[in-house]
Amino acid sequence: MRLEYFEMIDKVVRLDRAAGTIEALAQVPEASPVFEGHFPGHPLVPGVLLTETMAQASGYLVLAHLGFAQMPFLMAVDKARFRSFVGPGASLEISASLEHDGSGYAVTKAAIRHAGKPLCDAELRFRTMPFPAGLDAPMRERARKIGLLDLDGAAA
Repeated sequence: MRLEYFEMIDKVVRLDRAAGTIEALAQVPEASPVFEGHFPGHPLVPGVLLTETMAQASGYLVLAHLGFAQMPFLMAVDKARFRSFVGPGASLEISASLEHDGSGYAVTKAAIRHAGKPLCDAELRFRTMPFPAGLDAPMRERARKIGLLDLDGAAA
């Protein structure tokens, strides 16, 4: 997890395109400039970055589901719940399931756990659109780096 670069997912460990599910891992760094201001002397991962982590896992699920034919853009976050604080060094388990895909939109339910304990969850809505010029290759490279393209031949 590289918070300051918004690279939230370290590794995709499971993808089931038929079931519409994904599982991923992220290791919160011990140190990050983010912690200098949130909060001084009591570092916590901001809720917005936890939401981004769920959105990225969901986005990779949608990308794989669509065979990298379209790019998902986050449009809405509904029913977000934060149950516990997340500090430096936490190992996060992220899961997402595809609830709907059609008419240019995709909806997922996502959650983050630490040591099996629920930390947060939300419903996320994405607009699926053609890739903006120049974004397809970097997205495929990032997906390859986190292992998404190695799982069941997804969107090679």
